Amino acid sequence: MAVIGSSMGLPSALEVLSSRMFGIVLVLVLASGIAALVADYARMLRLHKKMPPGPMPLPIIGNTHLLPKNKPWIYFEELSKSLNSPVITFWIGRSPTVWINDAWSASELLDKKAQIYSSRPRMVVFAELTGMGQSSDPHAKVPGSNLVTMYYGDRWRVHRKITHMGVGLQQVRKYRPFQNDESKVVAYELLRTPDKYVAHFERYAASVVSIIGFNRRVSGITDPIITEVIAVMQKAAELNVPGKSFPMLFETFPYLSHLPPKWFPSLFGGLGRRRRGQDFFYALAEEAHQKDPDAVCYANQLFDEGPKYSLRKDEISSLAGNLFGAGSDTSSSTLITFVLACCAFPETLPKAWEEIDRVVGHHRSPSWEDEPELVYTKALVKEVFRWRSVAIIGGQPHAPVSDDEWNGYIIPKGTWTQGNVWAIHHNAHEFPEPDRFNPERFMRDSSEARPFPNEKGYMTFGWGRRVCSGQGLAEQGTFITIARLLWAFNIQKALDTQGKEIPVDIFAYTDGLNMRPQPFECRFTVRSPEIHEAVMREGREALENLSVYEGESGRVGEFFKQTKHEA
Repeated sequence: MAVIGSSMGLPSALEVLSSRMFGIVLVLVLASGIAALVADYARMLRLHKKMPPGPMPLPIIGNTHLLPKNKPWIYFEELSKSLNSPVITFWIGRSPTVWINDAWSASELLDKKAQIYSSRPRMVVFAELTGMGQSSDPHAKVPGSNLVTMYYGDRWRVHRKITHMGVGLQQVRKYRPFQNDESKVVAYELLRTPDKYVAHFERYAASVVSIIGFNRRVSGITDPIITEVIAVMQKAAELNVPGKSFPMLFETFPYLSHLPPKWFPSLFGGLGRRRRGQDFFYALAEEAHQKDPDAVCYANQLFDEGPKYSLRKDEISSLAGNLFGAGSDTSSSTLITFVLACCAFPETLPKAWEEIDRVVGHHRSPSWEDEPELVYTKALVKEVFRWRSVAIIGGQPHAPVSDDEWNGYIIPKGTWTQGNVWAIHHNAHEFPEPDRFNPERFMRDSSEARPFPNEKGYMTFGWGRRVCSGQGLAEQGTFITIARLLWAFNIQKALDTQGKEIPVDIFAYTDGLNMRPQPFECRFTVRSPEIHEAVMREGREALENLSVYEGESGRVGEFFKQTKHEA
C-alpha cells in the first residue's frame, strides 16, 4: 500500500515542482522586464539632464501625453517661452525630439551647421508605413526611394542633383513665360467665377508643375490630377505632425507598426492612397516620356538620367511626385492666405495700388521687368510668406549625423530636430504684433524693420542642405501672381444678405504640416474698366500661348478607373 501511495503522489509532486518553476520563470521575466525598464528610464533621465530644457519624461511614454490634439507648434512655442529657452527637448515615447523656436538658433544649428544637420531621423508613419522607402538602417544598400525622407548620403546627393535639373534656381527662370501665362489665366478666370478662387489657384499651381514635369497643362478645375495631387499632399501632411492619437501613436510605440494591417483598416486605407499616389506619378512620367521623348520636360530627364544613376521605378515615381510637393499644394495655399490677408487687413492695399498704378498703369498687368520698382509689392509678398507660412514646422525634421552641442547642451546623433516656423515667425522680437499683417516689416528703411539672420527675412522654405527644392519656383510664381491680383482686383470680405461684411478668422487654419485657411467667402472687384479689358485680352492671349501644352492624359483616366474598381 505504501508503494502504491508513493506512486500516486508522484504526479502531484511534479505538478507542484512545475508550478514552482513556472512561478520562478515568471518572476525572472518580470524582474528582467522591470530591470530593462529601469535601465531604459535611467538612460532617458541621463539624456534629459544633458539635452536642452524640457518637461520631465515619464517611462515609456515620455511627454507624449502632454501633446495637444491640434496644432502642436503653438504648444511648443508656449513651452519654449515658459522654459525661457529657444531650443527645447520634448520626448515622443522613448525618443527625444528637439524643437527650435527662434530664428537665430535655427540659423546657428540648421544653416551654419548644415553639414551636421543634413540627415533625417527615423519616421515610422510618414516614411516607413507610407511606402516612401526610408530604410530603418541609414547604411542599407537600398537607403530609400524618396528625397524627402531619405537619410543623408550618396543616394540623397543623386536625388538632389536630379531634382535641381527640374526646379533648381538655374532652371526656374526658363519657366517664366508659361508661369506668367498661367497666372494671367487665373485673373481671367476670376472675372467669370470668383467664387471658385480656391479651385483656380489649385489649377494654376498644378498646371505649372505639370508643364514642367510632363509637358502637359491642367486646363480645367475639374481635372482629376488636381484632386489626386491635393489629396495625396494633404494626406502626407496629416501623417507628419506629432500627436498622441492614432496613427501618430506609432511614433511613440514603433513596434506597433509590425502588427497586422487588418487591425488598423482606417490607417492603412489612408496609407494605401498615399502608396497609390506613387503609382500615379510614375504613370504620368512614363506617359509623358512615351508620348514625346524629345520634349523638354522633367519626366524625360528622369528617364534619360535613369540608366546613368540606376534609378528604380519607385525612385522615378518619387522624384516626379516631389515636383508636385514642391510647387502645387504649397503654392495654392500661399495664394489663399494672401486673399485672407487682403480681407482681414484692407488697410495694406492702397499703398500697393498706388505703387502698381504708378509703375504699371491700368492697360497691362505687371511683369517681372517691373519687379525692381515694385518695392512695396515685394514686401507684401514676403509678409504673406511670413504671416502664415504653409510649412508651419519647416517641412520634414532634420537629424544630426553626429553628436552636436548647443549652448552647453548635447543633441545626440539621429535626434529628431525640428524648426518651429510658427514660433520663429511669431517672435515679437523680430516681428512685433506678429499676427498683424504688415508689409512694412520688409521695407528696408521702415521703422518696422528688425534684424534677421538671413537676407530674405523669413524661414518659410527650411534650412541648409534640406531647404525646399522648389523655393525659387514658388517665390517666382507667388510674386507675379500676387502682383497681378493686386493690380486687377480689390479683394474684400464677402457680404451677407443684408449687405454687411462677413468677418474672417485669421486663425482658422487646417491642422496638417502644410496648413491652409479653412474655407471662407470673399469678393473680387475689378479696379477699373481699363483693367477689366486688359485682363480679358491678356487671358485670351495666354490661353493661346498655352495651347501647345494642351492634351488629355490617358493614363490619368486609367488610373482613376482602376482606383475606383479597387475601392
